[in-house]
Amino acid sequence: QVQLVESGGGLVQPGGSLRLSCAASRSIFSVIAMGWYRWYRQAPGKQRELVASITPGGSTWYADSVKGRCTISRDNTKKTVSLQMTSLKPEDTAVYYCNIVGSGGDAYWGQGTQVTVSS
Repeated sequence: QVQLVESGGGLVQPGGSLRLSCAASRSIFSVIAMGWYRWYRQAPGKQRELVASITPGGSTWYADSVKGRCTISRDNTKKTVSLQMTSLKPEDTAVYYCNIVGSGGDAYWGQGTQVTVSS
């Protein structure tokens, strides 16, 4: 089992920036090195949506709503995945979750970190 712990959420004004981080508790090769890392978010009353993903090879994907404003990165040595968010908007307000799916299909989720964008 791998536990994921997110950090970095908080209250920020529109136009501000935040960096979310997610750290894994164990270094399992099939998960940490070979896993697909993703960030999801869920706003009140809405379904959870995929925000960004990064493959084991480093290829990235972003939702249209955050493209150009977010950067996902991974550090297998440190067992972390990060999401740098800039030019934040009120509609970015949500609970953000990190997710890792190992090469064997095993999926792990963090507990979520709240991001609130408000003046």
